[in-house]
Amino acid sequence: MQQLIINILSFFYRPFEKYISFQTFRYLACGGGNTLLDIVLYTISYYFVLHEQNLHIGNLVTVSAPIASFIIAFTITFPTGFLLSKFVVFSESNLRGRVQLFRYFLLVGACILLNYGFLKLFVEQLHINAILAKILTVIIVVCFSYITQKKFTFKVKAIEEVEKNLEEEMIGNNIA
Repeated sequence: MQQLIINILSFFYRPFEKYISFQTFRYLACGGGNTLLDIVLYTISYYFVLHEQNLHIGNLVTVSAPIASFIIAFTITFPTGFLLSKFVVFSESNLRGRVQLFRYFLLVGACILLNYGFLKLFVEQLHINAILAKILTVIIVVCFSYITQKKFTFKVKAIEEVEKNLEEEMIGNNIA
């Protein structure tokens, strides 16, 4: 599946190869596809699953329809986004999968907070039109996300560092 996706992206990359790297194109394509999936799932959840009604969990908890729809969509798009990033966009990363997953989780949390913060700033403080504010926010958050994923979440360790970590792990396993 990984190679099929990469081959399809390679085909569509040709007109863009003079302007952006293949990794950046894969990031934009996978992220854009996952974002589209998120919007579709959110819409289906909001209108057809929840019928625009709040979600009541027992007698104690009520979750608003927009938030419940976000949670439903997020439970699907979080793993798909991680898997696309891990196996298609940043496949050369030699970090352990659990480390990547934890870092990805932190990044997604930061992106949610950045979206909230920038929208509040642009709309409520700077009085920018909400749609323009959303576009500016998306541009900032996508750039932050790409750089963070490349340099932190899915970074490539130097071979010496990988060998040192393996050696330390082997020593630790022998002692325990």
